[in-house]
Amino acid sequence: MKEHRRATYTTLLTSGKLNSYLADIDKQAEEMFSRLVKQMAEREGVTEQLKSDNQLEWVRRMNNIRGRAIEIVNTDLIYV
Repeated sequence: MKEHRRATYTTLLTSGKLNSYLADIDKQAEEMFSRLVKQMAEREGVTEQLKSDNQLEWVRRMNNIRGRAIEIVNTDLIYV
């Protein structure tokens, strides 16, 4: 933000609202990430049953889902 949105950064910093703004963005990002992971896992059939039947496959799929969720959060919320 400091490098790419300098005007917004300076305004928030001088008004004393930077920390609360960043905390709000962080909270939104965490909530969005959790929601996306849950939705994608349900849609792709990554269940607790799969976890007990084939742990390596479950881990592979969940890592893939988490990676995609991180990219979506970064694109839609962080890098805006």
